Amino acid sequence: MRSFSILLVIASLSACNSKSEESKPPAVAAALTFEGAASSDPRAILRHGDRLTHVLGCRGCHTPTMEGQWFNDDSPELGRLYASNLTRVIPTLSDDQLEALLRTGKHPLRGDMWIMPSEVLQRLSAPDMAALIAFLRTVPASGKPTPPPAFTAAGKAAIAKGDFKPVADYVADYRQKQPVDLGVEHALGRYIAGATCAECHGPDLTGVPDFIPGVSTPDLDIAGTYSNAELAELLTSGTGKTRADLGLMTLVGKGHFGFLTPTERAAVIAYVKARADRPQ
Repeated sequence: MRSFSILLVIASLSACNSKSEESKPPAVAAALTFEGAASSDPRAILRHGDRLTHVLGCRGCHTPTMEGQWFNDDSPELGRLYASNLTRVIPTLSDDQLEALLRTGKHPLRGDMWIMPSEVLQRLSAPDMAALIAFLRTVPASGKPTPPPAFTAAGKAAIAKGDFKPVADYVADYRQKQPVDLGVEHALGRYIAGATCAECHGPDLTGVPDFIPGVSTPDLDIAGTYSNAELAELLTSGTGKTRADLGLMTLVGKGHFGFLTPTERAAVIAYVKARADRPQ
């Protein structure tokens, strides 16, 4: 089971002065980035990192102030799982540790983490990841540290059965499946979709049955039933084609994709439309 908008760290993180080979982030190509990552202006890079916290959903899970919150209130039977207070956590980690955590879904000390989208964060290019980390380091400390995860007997049973999986399992799944490559013309759209849309629509964008209880996400071939203008509206205001409120997609369309630049949004639309039109 996965909850919506799982973004940075579920449990309180702690410092670690050594990094094992296992925790090193996988190599990631730096050729493609969100718009703004290539700036030589440090202030522009921080603004870019700030924007990515919206696009990638960090503020949705960890709250607008990054102080964290109880996250699994929709499934309390599992226990108490918190999106961490990042303002207290990040200063305790080196850049290498934080990047490894984000890309692998492994805590530098305790190992497994839960309900966090490292499966898509692993796809960020080096410049985008650097900008994100740089901005997160500027957020002033506030609030109280959040508790570590505390599973109930039911939560431990769900883990044992494989019904509730650690983040690293999703990372491995997503590494094996990638969105279809439609060539250089659509490379930027593929990159952005793979780092954003794939969180809900699956590693190769073919949809996820029962993504959250009672809600399945469709194959993004559904984009073929939309006009470019309808997709632009969905990815700006969250307004759907068949009805205004599409639930989860409306939240993501407005709260995440609403922070894409026009160039990025156009690239995503062109990619998903071309994907829908590809020979089957």
